[in-house]
Order: sequence, then structure tokens, then C-alpha cells
Amino acid sequence: MADGTVSPKLASDIMPDPLEPLPLLRRELHTGPLGLSSREAGRRLAVYGPNEVRRSAQPSILRELLRQLVHPLALLLWAAAALAFFAAIDVLGWAIVAVVLVNAGFALVQERQAERAVETLARYLPAQAAVIRDGQPQHLPARDLVPGDLIVLGEGDRIPADARLTGGGIEADLSMLTGESTPVERLPGPGLQALPVLQEPNLVFSGTSATEGQAQAIVFATGDHTELGRIAALSQRTRREPSPLERQVKRVAWLIAAVAVAMSAVFLVTGVAVGLPVTDSLMFAIGLLVANVPEGLLPTITLALAVGVRVLARQGAVIKRLSAVETLGSTNVICTDKTGTLTQNEMRLHDFWTPGHLTASGPWSAELIRAAALCTTVTRVTDGRLHGDPTEIALVEGAAQQAVPLDSADRDARRHACFRFDPRLRRMSVVHASDDGRLRVIVKGAPEAVLSLLAGGEPARQAQDAAEALAADGMRVLAVAVRDLSAGADGPARRQEAERDLHLLGLVGLYDPPRPEVAAAVRRCHEAGLTVHIVTGDSGATAAAIARAVGIGRPELHVIAQSEAVDDHQLDRLLRKGGTEIVFARSSPETKLKVADALRSHGQIIAMTGDGVNDAPALHRAHIGVAMGRSGTDVAREASTMVLTDDNFATIVTAIESGRRVYDNVRKFIVYIFAHLTPEVVPFLVFALSGGAVPLPLTVLQILAIDLGTETLPALALGRERAEPGIMSRPPRPSTQGVINKDMLIRSWGWLGTVSAALVMTAFFYVLWRAGWHPGDPVDPGTPLHHAYLTATTATFAGIVTCQVGTAFAARTDHAALHDIGLFTNPLLLAGIAFELAFTAALVYAPPLQHLFGTAALPLDVVLLIAAFPPLVWGTDELRRWARRHRS
Repeated sequence: MADGTVSPKLASDIMPDPLEPLPLLRRELHTGPLGLSSREAGRRLAVYGPNEVRRSAQPSILRELLRQLVHPLALLLWAAAALAFFAAIDVLGWAIVAVVLVNAGFALVQERQAERAVETLARYLPAQAAVIRDGQPQHLPARDLVPGDLIVLGEGDRIPADARLTGGGIEADLSMLTGESTPVERLPGPGLQALPVLQEPNLVFSGTSATEGQAQAIVFATGDHTELGRIAALSQRTRREPSPLERQVKRVAWLIAAVAVAMSAVFLVTGVAVGLPVTDSLMFAIGLLVANVPEGLLPTITLALAVGVRVLARQGAVIKRLSAVETLGSTNVICTDKTGTLTQNEMRLHDFWTPGHLTASGPWSAELIRAAALCTTVTRVTDGRLHGDPTEIALVEGAAQQAVPLDSADRDARRHACFRFDPRLRRMSVVHASDDGRLRVIVKGAPEAVLSLLAGGEPARQAQDAAEALAADGMRVLAVAVRDLSAGADGPARRQEAERDLHLLGLVGLYDPPRPEVAAAVRRCHEAGLTVHIVTGDSGATAAAIARAVGIGRPELHVIAQSEAVDDHQLDRLLRKGGTEIVFARSSPETKLKVADALRSHGQIIAMTGDGVNDAPALHRAHIGVAMGRSGTDVAREASTMVLTDDNFATIVTAIESGRRVYDNVRKFIVYIFAHLTPEVVPFLVFALSGGAVPLPLTVLQILAIDLGTETLPALALGRERAEPGIMSRPPRPSTQGVINKDMLIRSWGWLGTVSAALVMTAFFYVLWRAGWHPGDPVDPGTPLHHAYLTATTATFAGIVTCQVGTAFAARTDHAALHDIGLFTNPLLLAGIAFELAFTAALVYAPPLQHLFGTAALPLDVVLLIAAFPPLVWGTDELRRWARRHRS
């Protein structure tokens, strides 16, 4: 073990040749069979840096800003600015340019925030590595590994650094580096210098995974010096793809923009034809363009999704891509594991059975429990805790409680062979040396997988009945059988030679109680129209007992005892039965993939849990692959869309509710933004259709002030609205449903927009008629009615802002009444409304801004008039929702 007296190579030096003889490599790296000391590892970490691949530099802010400036919707505003300059309205042109720049900067900030929201989630799932330091096995963050560290690799582990094997052997999946999907064998031994480095049979590489086996290896390269780091240095960081939701909204925005351009062109020609001055016609066309462009819609959606991701991470569900949040909202089937997800993953030895013995004590039970504990691979870490599979930990702890404690070091020293657990065979076996030196084969596994291997005359039927009785009580049942080899016989080299002619020692019953919160979560699933299936390797009786305990299977539970035997036709027939929840027992990873394919073919949106190496295909295939953060393998986490940091089924339900909430909130602020298009467009239509007899009720600069200054913060606040009451009492939305539908457009444009337009035009005409105006009277600067005209346009502008306040409160709910969610439960919205009112007051009453935006101070009676607009807008929509609730 290095003691720090010899300095390692500097990181800038050439890394040691990993193929040189092992003693020489150890000398080069100043390490040994006991690993490094913690002090030496700390010094090397300072020299070599963390074991991380440096990210390629982000695109410059200037380049990202330029991308925002040539965004399709920004191009429409550039066109409006060009029209303004063409019409010699320079102030308006520069104002639009300023709006484009400010909006681009705002969108850039929002996108950066959304990007960071996903990237910083790495802290919720720190990659861990098993390493031997100070002669003791321990788990450390993979970023702390240094050259010379001795690491331990096991089935399902993500390999944390480039290393050379020194003991054991694994099957490694190198597909991410080589493109070959078939795992390759990696064993210790001399290097073969003629081969490419990726084909060397004694090397493993960072980022790949161990699919089978167990081994030790010496790290020879970390971070950027690994093969993965070399490839990453040649690659550019890929840009985030837009989510389906963002693509939908972009299509709608393009449609709106196309309509705006067409309307502007038509009315420009019409205005000139009816005798309007060209300047007025251009002003009208510019106004239509600006009023119809939803400038902040796309970045607001991106930020809403990012906020949903952050909230879910705090609740225990780490989402790996933004688009998954919206998919969660339409999930209608959950396929869940049993152990650790529905249960507490705190397995305890609860009962046992031995053939021919009815008492729960005696030498036969001690032999059974000790044999079961010997057939494990659990290890004891530095703090004394056991590390390994929860089932095996329960066996070792149960042996200690039954006064037959296991010494894991002695177990490993006496072990001649280990045939690890095979999920297809559902058993494992070891060859163990007894005190007298004779070898004994010990096999443990599912009762049917072990009982079929018994020698003639063994009580297989009796044991099967006992196993079914234990499973009916919700216990996981394992059978333990042995075969004693003759003195001096060599241990079997292959599994098939070991696992035959066995003698049954008995059965052990392990109980893992359901999580207390799962029953309520299952009830919420049923209320929300979700179907819950269990896909487990356990027996049907055990899984069915847990299913009934947590409420799965209402109104009907169907148990498939041997899931691997079910063909596609039977599966389709079962899944077509409405109201049936299914337990797929004794399932293999291939069964999960088969179930996922069948559900997808039926048009279902699936969330599928998994934790093993072989679960990766099913996790990829499901719409939402859910991996376990605590008990899951690195491979499963890599393949998943969502990782549960608490391994809890209830967190899946919370994530689905959050997905529904985020989707609803996106629709809420779309309604809010679209509702203001009508009152912004109607004034220009009145101006055009009157042939100029009615002066322009709203200026383009005032529209820009509304769209950028007063609209944005309330829209962002609606993106953080709490879940509406009853959100989990309605069926999942169809996956084909668009984010914007006919009902939303009718509500925003036809109802809220029309009411708002009628109110603001009332305020405009009220001010003019009070001043004695008649259609056609001049209102140009220098005329007696000019000040009244400024006051009237200011009333239109302020009226739209106050209508926005009413629309914001109306948009907070789609179904429920406002009192059901509370008037003050969204403090961000209240702050946004306070800002827009203060901003409006500044534009109306501050002399410098009055001159720029063409506003005038409003008299008290006009202020009182427009102050009534919020309750009128909100109240009419509340009545509409009340009538709809009563009709339904």
C-alpha cells in the first residue's frame, strides 16, 4: 500500500502503460493489493483532479443571444420595425427593436435557467464506486477516484474509470465505446500488445458497465485521460431537443403569426383603398403584427417545465429530460416491481420449514439457516453494515438472530466456486468447504427452481404445499438444498454439474412489509383512472398477498403464476379486459419487455419500474422508464427516464400528479396570453372599419408595453400554480390531445378576450364622448380634443392591463371555482400583478414616460371605471365555469 513517500506521476506526464506486467504497473502507480491510503489518495486527487470528463465549452452568450434574435417570432417583430422605419416612424421602429433585444435577453436567461435545472440534478444521484482504501472496502463518489486505486466491480455496476483487472472476472458491455451490443469477457492476465486497446481482454473502461460477474481492478486513468474522455474531447455537446409540447406550441405560434401577416396585408391594402393615409395604414399593419405575436410564450413553457423538474427532484423523482414532465401527465398504466417499491425493502427472516420436523428449533433448523447464509455474496463495510442484496442481508441477519452468525471472511476463504444468481434460472449456488475439508454444494432459490433438482425420494410435493402456505401469508419463499461431495473430490467446474441430485434442507420465509404510504397512493391511482400492474420475480401467491394489502386488484386481480409461459395472444386478451389489474409473477426481464410492447400496442402510456441490468430494454421501451436510485444498478439508471431517489411507489404517483399540474399550468398561461390578443386587435379593427372616423384607440408602443412589461410576470407565476382540486380525480388525458384545443381558444379569444375588448372600448368611447367628441372629429396635436384623445388611449391601455388582472385570476382554474383554491395561494401571481399595476401607473403618471408612450393622467372617474374591469372579467368566466360544472 502506498504511504505517500513516493510521488505519483504528474497528470501532465504520460500515463503508465496498462499492458505492462502487473508487478511493474503496480510499481509505476505505487499501489498494492490493499489499495491506497486515504492520505495518498487525497494528494493524488489534488494532482490529477476529479475523475470527471470536462464538458465542452458552452456556446458563447453572444451566439445564444444571436439565435434568439433570429427566432421565427422575433423575425416578425423585425419586419414590424422595418415597416415603422419605412413609414418614417423612427420612435416606433426603435421601440420595437428595443423590445426584440429585451425579449431575446429574457428568453436567453430563461433557457439557461432551464438547462441548469436539468444539469444540476446530478447532485441527487452521485455516482458511487466500490474501492479499497486503507485495506478496507468502502463506497466513495466516483469523482474521487485516482490512478492507483483498487476498485471492486460487480454485476450491474457502471465502471467508473479505466482500469486493469487483477482478480475475478466480468462480462462487460462496451457498446457505448465499440458499438457492439454483445457483452465481452474481461479476465485478469497478460496484455496482448497486437490488439487495439478496446479489445484487450484484461482492461475495462470508464462509462461501460459490468453485466455479470465480480472482479477487482487497478485504476490507471481517470477523467479526461480515459478513453471516454478522449472521445468526449472530439465531440461537441449536443443541444437539447425541443419537447413535443414545445413543438406543438411553436406550430400554433407560427399559425397565429401567419394569420397576423395575412390580416396585416389585407387591411393595409383595404386601408389605402378606402382612403386612409399610407402612414395610418402602415401603423395599422404594424399594430396587427405586434399584437398577434406571442413573444414570451416559448421561453415561458421551457421555464415551466424546468420548474416542474426541480420540484420533482425535491420530492424524490429525478427527471432526466424536460419532455418527460408532460409525458407523465398522460400516463395511464404503471407497471411496478414489488420488492422495495411497494414494500419497505427491509426483508426479515420470518419463518422456516424443514421436512419431517414441526418444531421451530433444533439442529435441522440451524443447519438450514446456516446453509442459506453461506449461499450469499453480502459483504461487511467499514462501519459494520452489510452491503448487498436485501434478501441475502436478511438471511445473514436472520442467521445471527438464530445463534448461527456468519463470518463473511471465513465464508469467502472456504468458498471454492460461486455460480451467481441467474434471473432466468431463479437460483444461485456455491461450493463450500466444511470443517472436515469435504466440499458441499449449497443451492438456494425459488422453490420450483430448486425442488426440480432434488434426488429421487425427496419430499418435493410436501415442500411445494408448505411453500404455497408461506407465500399466501405474503412471504418470499426460498428453498435451500445441498449435495455433499465425496472426500477428496474436486469441486464441480460448471453450474450444471453442481446443481443436481440435491437433498432438501428446507424452506425459509422472508417477509418485507408494505410501505405504509403505498395503499393511499394506489387509491389515488384508481381515482385518477390509472391501472397498476405488478411485474415481479416472486411467486404469484406472495405478490398477490402484497397486492391485496395495498389495494391493487380492484375490482379484479388476475394472477399469472408463470409469466414467461404467456404468449402474445393471451397477453393481448388479458390486457383488453377493462378493470383488471394483473400480477405477472415469476417474470424475467424479457417478460417486462413483452408487457411494455403489448401495452404500447394497445395505445397505453406506460411508466415501468426496474432495477436490474436486464431491465434496461424494458425501461427504454416504456414511455417513462423508472429506475431505483438506492437499490437499482447503474445500467438501469442510465436507461431510465426518471430515477426514484427513495425507491418508493408513492413517488411515482406524486410525479404523475406533478406532470398533470405542469401540463395544466402551461395551458393556463396560454389562455392568459391568448386572451389579450382580442382586446389588442379589436381597437385596430375599429379604426380600420370606421375608415378613420374613429381614431386609433391604442398605440403600438402601448401594445409593446403590455406584451413585454405587464404580461410576462403573471404568465410566469401561472406556470407555478398549485394543482387544481380534483386533478387526480379525472382520467388521464389522451396522448393525442394537443396542448391547445378548440375549447381553450373559445375561452381565451371568444369569451375572456371578447369581454375584455368590450370593456376597454367602453372606456375609450366614454372618455371621448364625455369630452364632446363625435365620429370624424379631429384629434391631432393642436386640436381641442387632442388631450381627451390621449386620455382615451391611456384608458384603453390601462383597461387592458386591469382586464389582464381579471384574466389572471380566471385562468388559475379550468374547472374549479376560485374559492376552492384560495385567492391568495399564489404569492408569485400577486407579486406579478402588483408589478404590472405599478408599471402601468408609472407609464400613466410619470411625465417622461407620458411623452414617450403617448399617455395622460387619468381622472378619478375613469380610474374607478377601469378598476371595475378585473371582477367583471373574472366574474363572467366564473359564471361560465359554474354553468359548465352544473351541466356536467
